[in-house]
Amino acid sequence: MAILSDTDIKKYLEDGLILIDPLEDPERQIQPSSVDLRIGSEFKGFKIIRKPFIDPKDKSDMDSYMESFHIDESQPFIIHPGEFALATTFETVRLPDNLVARVEGRSSMGRLGITMHVTAGYIDPGFHGKITLEISNIGKMPVALYPGQRVCQVVFETMTSPANKPYGHPDRDSKYMGQTRPESSKIKHDYELKNNKL
Repeated sequence: MAILSDTDIKKYLEDGLILIDPLEDPERQIQPSSVDLRIGSEFKGFKIIRKPFIDPKDKSDMDSYMESFHIDESQPFIIHPGEFALATTFETVRLPDNLVARVEGRSSMGRLGITMHVTAGYIDPGFHGKITLEISNIGKMPVALYPGQRVCQVVFETMTSPANKPYGHPDRDSKYMGQTRPESSKIKHDYELKNNKL
């Protein structure tokens, strides 16, 4: 696998092989080996609930554990130490069947104690939608996040061959394809939980 350079990223974008929409400031957003992405205006955070734990086999909707927030462009979303929130990129991203991508936090955010993904930094070939950000504050101070602020970067890697069944293929369980806002976990739809294999 090889990481695309800025030259290759521009070519893939020009040829329509990668979609980043809107890419309003390519000269500033395209980095030497990545593209900076901005945070959107919708967030989800966990409610304080009385259940002793979250059970992925629970038939209730995972959305019942979370509440949504829409933040106006000029207002910040404040993430406090120890808090976790979901958000999405402002941009919609589409990958071809022969590229994978990774979301990485920007160094400037990490130096404030803010992580942009916990485990979901990997984007499958064929994915189309806004990218979910799993935001945590591991620092000591609350941090303001503004809609439209550059908070992460996406790195593209070529595969040895196109995927036979990319994300979104009818035979694949692509739970988050086409997402446009922060989505709560759909883990209850995982094959082994849905079919009582555990």
